[in-house]
Amino acid sequence: MNGTDHFKRTIQAYLDSRAAEDKLFAASYHKPNKNIDDCITYLLNWAKSQCNGGNGIGVTAGEVLSQAVHYFDEDDIEVGKPLQCQVMVCHDMELTDEEKAEARQQAIRQYQAEELRKLQSRNKAKASQKTNAQQVELSLF
Repeated sequence: MNGTDHFKRTIQAYLDSRAAEDKLFAASYHKPNKNIDDCITYLLNWAKSQCNGGNGIGVTAGEVLSQAVHYFDEDDIEVGKPLQCQVMVCHDMELTDEEKAEARQQAIRQYQAEELRKLQSRNKAKASQKTNAQQVELSLF
């Protein structure tokens, strides 16, 4: 199965689940003039419009799923022409306990480095102010 087929199945599974839970959306989802293939075409054209002339785009699952719902909710929506492209679906991955511990340690190290930089910049600022003050005092006499 290629990425675009997987993308289509992922979107359809979400929409089926949403229609089962939300009666108002179910009415939109089962409109006779709407179908999953046109929804996918709409989503691909929407994503392409977000590229600003580039060759690829990264979007969150929430953005894509809300656009899919939007397609079914709106009666007068331009689907666009079918596109020849590949879609990659990235699912959230659960981190292992080791990975979580490493991420935590890395965050702590980063925080410590930032705090150290702040202290050093404050000390430099104070030293600079003392030097300026001494120079001013010396020039007064």
